[in-house]
Amino acid sequence: MAQYQFPQQTEFYKGKVRDVYSIGTKWLVMIASDRISAFDVILPRTIPYKGQVLNQIAAYMLQKTADICPNWLQSCPAPNVSIGQKCEPFKIEMVVRGNLVGHAWRTYQSGQRTICGVEMPEGLKENDFFPTPLITPSTKAAEGHDEDISKEEIIKEGLATAEEWETLEKYTRALFERGKQIAAERGLILADTKYEFGKLNGTIYLMDEIHTPDSSRYFYADNFDDRQLKGERQKQLSKEFVREWLIANNFMGKDGQVVPTMTDEWVDTISKRYIELYEKVIGEAFVPIDQSEEDTFSAINKELEKLGAL
Repeated sequence: MAQYQFPQQTEFYKGKVRDVYSIGTKWLVMIASDRISAFDVILPRTIPYKGQVLNQIAAYMLQKTADICPNWLQSCPAPNVSIGQKCEPFKIEMVVRGNLVGHAWRTYQSGQRTICGVEMPEGLKENDFFPTPLITPSTKAAEGHDEDISKEEIIKEGLATAEEWETLEKYTRALFERGKQIAAERGLILADTKYEFGKLNGTIYLMDEIHTPDSSRYFYADNFDDRQLKGERQKQLSKEFVREWLIANNFMGKDGQVVPTMTDEWVDTISKRYIELYEKVIGEAFVPIDQSEEDTFSAINKELEKLGAL
């Protein structure tokens, strides 16, 4: 993906998946690439249309939750591009878990019953619902792995004040409830997800993407209970299947491990799974758009002019 240079550009940051441009002091241009990461490592192959899927699901979900809390998004001038207000980010991710799955399950399976200072009840099986969704924050590392952190540590380390934490927790729980409601209407269960927040003029804003397959895990609701009773694997829509494939091929992002070869067939499978999730969550057919980098650049500049950023 091309790296652009915009008028009034002040910063550029290349994340695992997104390229983020600061325009002046007020605006961010966020371009969702087709890169894919797992275990905090960018994998060697790109996934066709992944950026468009992520960007469009995030825009849809931000619009559907705008009544809960303010969010950063202003417009989407291209299929994989969002422009919004620049906030000062909290250096934590608000991870919320409705089901015992993924990292929480791996922790539980190891015999631990505490995650991020939060107790997990005894007697649960993989994918079981928690009695109440758990908030299990993590640090947001500029490089390397994010780390689990407790509410008490967040406040002690000054990553958020006690008052800010109350607002972050309130927003996180309300957003998760809305996400579960939207998912249920589509025959899905939102099992876990994460939110990122920032501040602008003293107000807390929701930032980045929400309820996408990169930030969330969905189960199919149909036959969920039967599968749990029988101890069968749950059918899910997320990128957990990519993590599972990596684990099966002896890669978990640790030193000395080598990313396994990604065949064309496997890349195509991942792309189709992302498109499947888009269609399931949004309820509409995904229409891929092949737009040149020049047209994308032009569309972004026109939108920035309209916003008065140039």
